Amino acid sequence: MATIEFSGLQAQASEEKLDEGEGVVGAFKTLFDPNERTKSGKELPKAYLKSAREVVKTMRESLKENPKDNAKFRRSADAAKESIRDYLSNWRGQKTVAGEESYVELENVIRALAKFYSKAGPSAPLPDEVKTEILDDLNKAEEFL
Repeated sequence: MATIEFSGLQAQASEEKLDEGEGVVGAFKTLFDPNERTKSGKELPKAYLKSAREVVKTMRESLKENPKDNAKFRRSADAAKESIRDYLSNWRGQKTVAGEESYVELENVIRALAKFYSKAGPSAPLPDEVKTEILDDLNKAEEFL
């Protein structure tokens, strides 16, 4: 891995990129490119990928917490809510990502949560079957990020 520093900005070029002749130029292109290649090979906005990955991470953490430890559970649930709000405020209805598999799966997660809490109330504990459904959708979304 080669690291290049320029006016406080760092770019890294993997050995693979260096072998392909991209070197320093490739590292700078990567640094300033607004898109990123996903695990599935698609080019998507870096900001979208960062936001979607944060939703997946915080939702998983929240679902793993023991609801009986109220303080810890609230902190993780609040972090998940905040990441979902951020994600929705920036990406809901955006044509650049609306048809993407990760977007569809995260929409499924958000709808399942909204449906459950609108019926059961805002402080109801999630049943295992709802947790499993949400975790499955999070795993599917992550495959495309």
